[in-house]
Amino acid sequence: MTCNLSYIIATRNRLPFLKIILEKLIQALLPDEEIIVIDGKSTDGSLEYLEQLYHHKKIQYYTSEADRNQAHAWNKGFMLARGKIIKKIIDDDVFCFTSIRKCKGWMLAHPEIDICITNTLQTELINFIKINKTGRLDQFLTWKKKETTCFTFSDVYMLIRKDTLNFTGLYDTQFRMIDWEFSLRCSFLGAKIAYYTGYNSLTVDTPNNITSLSTHNVLKHEAQIAKVKYAYPGDQSEISLWSKFKILIGSKLHKYNRNTSFINTKNIYKLPKENELILIYSQLYKTLERENQQGSFNFIC
Repeated sequence: MTCNLSYIIATRNRLPFLKIILEKLIQALLPDEEIIVIDGKSTDGSLEYLEQLYHHKKIQYYTSEADRNQAHAWNKGFMLARGKIIKKIIDDDVFCFTSIRKCKGWMLAHPEIDICITNTLQTELINFIKINKTGRLDQFLTWKKKETTCFTFSDVYMLIRKDTLNFTGLYDTQFRMIDWEFSLRCSFLGAKIAYYTGYNSLTVDTPNNITSLSTHNVLKHEAQIAKVKYAYPGDQSEISLWSKFKILIGSKLHKYNRNTSFINTKNIYKLPKENELILIYSQLYKTLERENQQGSFNFIC
């Protein structure tokens, strides 16, 4: 059977999150879809978990080896994917597979489209009750009207046709915020992008994710490179407010942990216990599903 959609996951030492997302994904997987996991040589039991899933034919491919950086890991997934369309899955985020399949079906019916992006919801693990809505529709429409040469968007809610990578190239391994550079490159090159006004993801800020471990100076430097390379005028979001918030939380965590005894202090930012984490994510999945059921959404291209 032709593989129409490849889900790719890059992970390292994130077993509690990996279990949640893979359980959801495996339950939702269709015959024309596959799951590929790129593990960065985890030491927390992730490898054994993936071996078990593969042995029982729950996932189609996995590898476990050291990666040079996150772009290197994700690029492996891109190259291994057999699907016509690729959906990147972040291990600690929440996804609506019904919404993703609408985008998949629309892209299959419109082979001229290279990339499909959507709106998204946002929250943080330490305050998961508070949900924010966000999107890049205004920036997309400005770009469509050729009022700007390019615009930024997150790859959390992106579906991309694999053949498009021959045109756009893979992730740039010199960047930490790889989706910012990649989105600017794709739009600057004139990739055919469609926008779905529904929500296929809910991003969750968690301890030790890539953004929270970044620094403001690193991201500012990367934004300056991209602005020169792609003549990007900026839209007050070279480093998004969400990224700034995650960097701030990450900095506070770093200072907190550096000045705290692990043995004697209860760290309020540490991960919840497994059962509690499962309950939190169950609620977040319901929130995302409910948001998609309440609205009327359409594709814009």
